[in-house]
Amino acid sequence: MTNSHLNTSIGRHTIVPPGKKIDLKDYDPADTDNFASKEAAQLELAAGIKQLAEYQNILYAQNKFSVLIIFQAMDAAGKDSTIKHVMSGINPQGCQVFSFKSPSTEELDHDYLWRTHKALPERGRIGIFNRSYYEEVLIVRVHPELLAAQNLPNIDRKHIWTRRFQEINDFERYLTNNGTVILKFFLHVSKKEQKQRFLERINEPEKHWKFSAQDIKERAYWDEYQAAYTDIFNHTSTEVAPWYIIPADRKWFTRLAVSDIICNRLQQMELAYPKISENQLAQLAIAKKTLEQED
Repeated sequence: MTNSHLNTSIGRHTIVPPGKKIDLKDYDPADTDNFASKEAAQLELAAGIKQLAEYQNILYAQNKFSVLIIFQAMDAAGKDSTIKHVMSGINPQGCQVFSFKSPSTEELDHDYLWRTHKALPERGRIGIFNRSYYEEVLIVRVHPELLAAQNLPNIDRKHIWTRRFQEINDFERYLTNNGTVILKFFLHVSKKEQKQRFLERINEPEKHWKFSAQDIKERAYWDEYQAAYTDIFNHTSTEVAPWYIIPADRKWFTRLAVSDIICNRLQQMELAYPKISENQLAQLAIAKKTLEQED
């Protein structure tokens, strides 16, 4: 299995260092890590897609680990297209995608991790969260009225976000201890590029279905979201589940970066096809002989 296409500099360049404070303003949404060209990136992505398919086969057969990939972003950053392209070689039997929108009445009657906990990938599978439990320290923080709708007892508004950061860290550590590898991607699009993509959705009829008037309303809270994301990264990028801030103004680089980081992480895992016993080998020999003796 060749790993020659892996570019470890992308991961080092985009990771939020655990234990250190960062400012999202210091990350360039148009950065391409000095990559040569779009065409070269597409060739690298093709190799990554093939590599990921090979790793998934082993992951599925081994049935020991699971992989949870989380995508967070501002609207129009390209989460859907990134998932579509990076996972295009994956066997659907070993992968599941969940998109989390506004919680239902049933979900609001449970703790805020409930709806995502029950959607976690089984051993041997890759699970993808298009948005996630991080919405509970993001949109709920930007829109405090949503917190009131959760009907929580004794809300300590001064410390609730710090408390939730700790709960999320504990949750992710628990998952990791039980065999789930967590990869968290924030697709970092600029406000200027978001505007351009919104205009494309309005001007091109085949993209009308992607546009929602709510997108424009949320754009008015751009600064509040940027501040909330910065706080998330500074409190929840940990050794077991670090955040990766992926430049998203150039979709071709976004897809390459995500693919490369996933492949690098899978390469680091103890993935191996299951070994069979001597008794099973003997049974295989008998089965082979039986088949070869058939008319």
